[in-house]
Amino acid sequence: MRLFIFFLSVTVYIFASTLHLSISASPSRINPILATDSASSTIASHIFNGLVKYDKNGNVTGDLAKSFYFENDRTLIFKLRDNVYWHDGEKFSAKDVVFTYKTIISPKVFTPYASEFRFVESVEAIDDLTIKVVYKKPYFKALETWMMGILPEHVLRDEKDLMTSSFNQKPIGTGPYKLKNFSVSSDIELVANEEYFEHKPYIDKIVYHFIPDPSTQFLMLKSHKLDVGGLSPLQYERQIDEKFKEYYKIVEQISHGYTYLGFNLKKEKFKDKRVREALSLAIDRKELVDILFFSHGRVCTGPFLPGTFAYNDNIKPLKPDLKRAKMLLIEAGYDEKHPLTFEIATNSNNSIRLYAAQIIQYQLAKIGVKVKIKAMEWQAFLNTVVHPRNFETILLGWSLGLTPDAYPLWHSDSDKPGGFNLVGYKNEEVDRLISEAESIIDRKKLGEVYKKIFKLIADDKPYLFLYIPNSITVVNRKITPIEPSIVGIFHNEIDWIKP
Repeated sequence: MRLFIFFLSVTVYIFASTLHLSISASPSRINPILATDSASSTIASHIFNGLVKYDKNGNVTGDLAKSFYFENDRTLIFKLRDNVYWHDGEKFSAKDVVFTYKTIISPKVFTPYASEFRFVESVEAIDDLTIKVVYKKPYFKALETWMMGILPEHVLRDEKDLMTSSFNQKPIGTGPYKLKNFSVSSDIELVANEEYFEHKPYIDKIVYHFIPDPSTQFLMLKSHKLDVGGLSPLQYERQIDEKFKEYYKIVEQISHGYTYLGFNLKKEKFKDKRVREALSLAIDRKELVDILFFSHGRVCTGPFLPGTFAYNDNIKPLKPDLKRAKMLLIEAGYDEKHPLTFEIATNSNNSIRLYAAQIIQYQLAKIGVKVKIKAMEWQAFLNTVVHPRNFETILLGWSLGLTPDAYPLWHSDSDKPGGFNLVGYKNEEVDRLISEAESIIDRKKLGEVYKKIFKLIADDKPYLFLYIPNSITVVNRKITPIEPSIVGIFHNEIDWIKP
């Protein structure tokens, strides 16, 4: 239903509409400083705000902060909005920002995002609406650091253990939507925040349907039960018709993430670079892209994405060389009588990764390597494989922002509980360059250093970088305005109208 009320040439929309989406795994913690899986991050993004965010062109703009400026190269001032309220009606203020910072750096809280605040010297509330952040030295991600969602001090100040808090399943934020219903392995319901500081979202409700099976998600798209969804290349190429295209607008872009096969570098077999090199030479990445994505993707050559200042386009895709791969394995002590064997661990709810594991298993068999595959449900996978580093190799993917930061994944300091350096990678030159880059504000100089980091990591092969798929998103054509951009389609979600 659409009701138009005209007053001074302004159109006001009043709706009772629902946006139907899908989610393939249950969120583990709907808390922005603890959300390390995509399901948790997705739901948290509707509920919480940072001080700043990216606009549709990828530029940093205000969110909870109405303005910001650098007093000098180490001091950042945020002026906060005066019309922001938490979902429980309490007013947002500078004390919430200070509380969030202290929580993130607390030794009682295990979060990989703490590394992003490692150069912060102090965070001070000058008054209720002014925050002063002093850095230990100039920092290239000083602004992007504050895209982190802010937590409510009045709710959590007496919380003894945030890691196990009920808040992580019943969050209170400042965002455009409030969490109404959530339970594990069930649909998630969000309702519009009528007091949202920009304006109440025009779509009143968002329902995330819990659909772990991609084929079921596709069937729901075909029956028009979802408004937004992703298509696999196979579905796009072979399984949709003109009626589908008439109902949905199709948006295809390079995704902001890559898939990799990571080695546990604490295992003796993978400490030998010849082994990693041999496996890399035996994997035909182009074949992976062609089979898995019908060429709707590209081979990944290193740790930073194309289009960013850090990407090194001098590193070309590696061509398979089975003869050289076999020679390297022999040099490392492996042959037909003593073959290299290992296990690939991955999550079972991602069919593409499962297929990728099977293709890799087949390709490596050509050089005499015996691979087993272990696939587990996502939450069990995180708890028993990823977090305790209980694997030989791991098939996973990373989603990356527009401003790459090598520290969380590649610095040796991040090889610790809660850190993202899952494979235990250590390279003194990479550590040195990461530290050098952190104080470089000039993007051109920063890019030069990051390209060196890119090459060193690509040469070391702590991961076998595999592929970057294209993102193929379909959107109900009735929803307007849809504006594809470098940050995706959801940047203007509160303005979406669904008749």
